[in-house]
Amino acid sequence: MLDKPFAPAYDPGHSQRVGLVYSIVSSAALPDHKQLRNVVLDRLHEMISQGELQPGEWVRQERLARELGVSHTPIREALKQLEAEGLVEHVPYRGVRVVEFSLDDVVDIYTMRSALEGLAAAAAALRASDDELAEIRRLHEAMIACKSPIDDLPKIRELNRSFHRQIVLASRRTYLIRTLEQMWSWFPTMLWNRYTLMADASTPERADTDNREHEQIVAALEARDPQRAEHLIREHIDHSRQALLTHLSARRQDSAS
Repeated sequence: MLDKPFAPAYDPGHSQRVGLVYSIVSSAALPDHKQLRNVVLDRLHEMISQGELQPGEWVRQERLARELGVSHTPIREALKQLEAEGLVEHVPYRGVRVVEFSLDDVVDIYTMRSALEGLAAAAAALRASDDELAEIRRLHEAMIACKSPIDDLPKIRELNRSFHRQIVLASRRTYLIRTLEQMWSWFPTMLWNRYTLMADASTPERADTDNREHEQIVAALEARDPQRAEHLIREHIDHSRQALLTHLSARRQDSAS
């Protein structure tokens, strides 16, 4: 399974707010303006991450307002936030569309991930508590227990995101955590969800490779070996980058033919 950062940065209220958006129209007590904006923002994050809004697709405010049962104001505010995160772009006289990453973007993003998560893994090997290590192993074993890399992809995706995030949190490196979470919030979709899922669905053996690499990472963390933990996680992310680049290149060749 390719790593897929973690769609936007973690927020413990995310699932509740996403669920709330479906009851906005029927609810007699509307949420306050700030809460409503967050509800819409989370729903738009979800629509991008699940492929409901495709890379390069124009975001129609009127349609979104109608579908979500809200006015245009929280839609506009949410789109401004998504633009700040790098998920959408404003095109003068045209509107707003979902960003589509280039192959160079993929290389840059994964190169940054490799370096930063490597540093975090080295720190986690020294600083993680026994409970944190146990949780990292539990997440790894839960991924192994998933029998079908195709049918269980949504579950594997969430477990994988939690696995990587738990390692980063265990580093206790405040700015590393903050930087990685901001980075993950920039591109939770095209790199870690839609393209990744299609790539893995066509190559189920990638899940076995990831499981082996995850096992080595967990073992290095449990051995409190910072150099090995850093090396392994960087190698793991580099393998994911190459697999994704190969997949995207093939897609573009197919599109051009």
